[in-house]
Amino acid sequence: MTNISQIFQKYTYSSAQRFLTYVQIDTQSDPNSSSSPTTEKQKDLGKVLVQELKQLGIDSAHMDEYGYVYALVPSNIKQSIPGLCFCAHMDTSPDCSGKDVKPIIHQNYQGQDLVLPDDPSVIIRLSEHPDLAEQMGHDIVTASGKTLLGADNKAGVAEIMDAVQFWVQHPDVPHGPISILFTPDEEVGRGTDHVNLEKVNAQYGYTIDGEKRGHLENETFSADGFTISIEGISQHPGFAKGRMESAIKIASEIVNLLPKDHLSPESTEKMEGFIHPVEISGSVETATIDFILRDFKTEKLQEYGDLLKDITHQVLINYPHSKVQFKQTEQYRNMNEILINHPACLENAMEAMKRAGLQPEMQSIRGGTDGSRLTFMGLPCPNLFAGEHAFHSKQEWVSIQDMQKATETIVHLAAIYAEKGT
Repeated sequence: MTNISQIFQKYTYSSAQRFLTYVQIDTQSDPNSSSSPTTEKQKDLGKVLVQELKQLGIDSAHMDEYGYVYALVPSNIKQSIPGLCFCAHMDTSPDCSGKDVKPIIHQNYQGQDLVLPDDPSVIIRLSEHPDLAEQMGHDIVTASGKTLLGADNKAGVAEIMDAVQFWVQHPDVPHGPISILFTPDEEVGRGTDHVNLEKVNAQYGYTIDGEKRGHLENETFSADGFTISIEGISQHPGFAKGRMESAIKIASEIVNLLPKDHLSPESTEKMEGFIHPVEISGSVETATIDFILRDFKTEKLQEYGDLLKDITHQVLINYPHSKVQFKQTEQYRNMNEILINHPACLENAMEAMKRAGLQPEMQSIRGGTDGSRLTFMGLPCPNLFAGEHAFHSKQEWVSIQDMQKATETIVHLAAIYAEKGT
C-alpha cells in the first residue's frame, strides 16, 4: 500500500500560494440581486480556477453560465467504486468588504496580539480567539484590517486545488473518480440553486468549509425564513388622534417583545435555536419584518413561527384596525436527518483525519452549508474542516499548516474509498 504520509513529507504544497492569489479577487455575493450568480465578479475567480485545472491536465474543467465550476479527476484504479465530490464556494460574505484584500502572513506565531496595519484598532487577540493557542509555531494569514480575508471559503478552494495537484503529480496514489465543484452564492443561501448533479455524478460529497482542524461536521441547523407584513392606518399627523395606527410602531413593538435571554443569537450557543430579525422596513402605512428561524430540531421551527404570531397578535390588541400577514418559508434542513443513514461517509472521513495525524471531532454547525442542500438533493455531504476562523469579519484568519492538513485529509479520504471499494 502506498505510504501517502511519507509522500507528503516531501511534497511541495501549493495551497498557501493559491490562497494568497484567490483572496485578492473580489467575489462578494449580493443578497439583493436576482441574477445568477448574484454578482458577475464571482466568475473572475471561476475563470482562474478553470485555467489552473486545465494547466494541471484536467481537460474536463469548465464554468457554466451560472458561475459553477465543474471538473472530473478520472479514477486511477481498475475496480468500480463510488464517485466522490469535493466542494467549496467561491463567494465571500456581504457582511464585510472583500474588495482589495491585502493578505499578510504572520510567520511562526508565538501567542502575540496580531495588530492589522491598515487599521491598528483591528487586533486579533489570543484571549478573544482561543483556537490560536493551538497555532504556536504556525504561519497565520490575516487581512490588513480594512477587509475580511476570504478564508471562508477560499481556503477550501485552495485545499481542493492542492489535492488535485497532488493526484496529478502522484498517479500511484489510489483514488476513484473525483468530481470537483466550486459554487457561487453560498453566502446568500443560493449556492446550490443551479447545481447540476448529473455533471457531479458522485455518490458522496464533502464540503471543505469548516473551522478548526480535525472538525467533521455532520449536523446543521434547520432553517426557515419568516416574514410579518403589517398594514397600518395612515393619517395626516396633525389630525391623527384616535385614527393613526403606525405600521412602524407596530413593527417596533413586535421586535421589542422578542425574547432576549433565550431564543436570541446573542444569548444562545451549542444546540440552542433562535429567532432573529434580519431586516425591517416600511412607513406609517405598511411595514415588513424579515426573520430567520434556526434550530437543530426541524419541528421547533413551527413553534418559533407560532410564537411570532402570538407576539404580533398581542401587539395588535392596541391597534384594532390594522392588519397583518405571515409567511414562513423553508430554507434548508439539518443534514443529519439524511447522513444518519450513511455512516460510512462519516467513518471514512474520521479515518482520513487520523491518517493525517489529527484527532477528529464530530461537530454541529450553528449555520448551514452547501452540503445541507446537496444532502437533501441526493448527495450525502458532510463538512470537513478548512481551517477558517472568525468568519465574515476583519479579524478572519487561517493557518497555512492547517490548510496543508486539509489537503492531506482530502487525499487520504479518497484513498480510503479506493481501498475499501465502497
